[in-house]
Amino acid sequence: MKKRIVFTGGGSAGHVTVNLACIPHFLEEGWEVAYIGSAAGIERELTKDLPGVRYVAISTGKLRRYFDWKNVTDPLRVSKGVWEAARFLRTWKPDVIFSKGGFVSVPVVMGGWINRIPVVIHESDLTPGLANRISIPFASKVCATFPETLSHIPKHKGVYVGAIVREELKRGDRQEGFITCGFSHHKPVLMVMGGSLGAKRINDAVRANLPTLLEKFQIIHICGKGQMQESLRYDGYRQFEYVQEELPHLLAISDLVVSRAGSNAIFEFLALAKPMLLIPLSKAASRGDQILNARSFEKQGFCQVLQEEELSNERFLQDLLRVWERRTGYAAAMRQIRQEDALKQVLELIEQTAR
Repeated sequence: MKKRIVFTGGGSAGHVTVNLACIPHFLEEGWEVAYIGSAAGIERELTKDLPGVRYVAISTGKLRRYFDWKNVTDPLRVSKGVWEAARFLRTWKPDVIFSKGGFVSVPVVMGGWINRIPVVIHESDLTPGLANRISIPFASKVCATFPETLSHIPKHKGVYVGAIVREELKRGDRQEGFITCGFSHHKPVLMVMGGSLGAKRINDAVRANLPTLLEKFQIIHICGKGQMQESLRYDGYRQFEYVQEELPHLLAISDLVVSRAGSNAIFEFLALAKPMLLIPLSKAASRGDQILNARSFEKQGFCQVLQEEELSNERFLQDLLRVWERRTGYAAAMRQIRQEDALKQVLELIEQTAR
């Protein structure tokens, strides 16, 4: 009888990309694979074209740290999601569950615990997010990207594995990237991305400085859904709402990156030795995990950090040009880092847990 694995995680691309790196291995090894996510989340969009993967949608609610009337109804949705996940898991009988986090993962982890199915969690950030903090008591093992994270996890559960970087990102084709954007080979390329959901303040700062930036760079601007401005048409400026298959090729031609500080993304830039200006989400809009991620990278000499509270059009341009001047040092520091094969460690841990 074939072994079976359930993946879960969603709400943002960062909660899906590690799953996308793991899934092909299990398919190649002959496992049956299912993915439990929300009905309309980005996880469904990113996994819809994966052959051989069964998608199961459940009810889910957002776990908020602030007052909202939906805090009254969302616990009911989470409870319904636990029942739906537990029912599917009881019927399908997977050998193991792998959870990447995000709100949708909580009902799945609880449903696995109810059915006595072992759960492996992956935590990307330096400190566990709320969804993972709720889920950790129900898990068998917790994989950590940062060694500091182990202090927040029970000793018998925590395993430091390092960062998982999708192999396809290392196989980008520069010529394909130049063709996709219609760029020349004779001018450096700046990539700006605010995460899968975009970042309006970063978008505004880029657009306010476009004429000046275009004197020095060609610009790939990944804006986020619904945030493109079709009226902005310049030679050397290409907008995208979101990229997936094209990303390896666009990174291959990028000489400098402006980004939020989600763990998955910044470790991918580290693996590719891309100098970074990081603008982490502020504590007003998040739990502060991106700030911790960015500080860790800044201490190691990989990037410069611009806090969102200090972001202005003038400061953005000033800091970006400073990173460009120091790009050689940043790239050299990143190339000195020996990254372990985190993906291999995680795959082995999942298989051991299933046994």
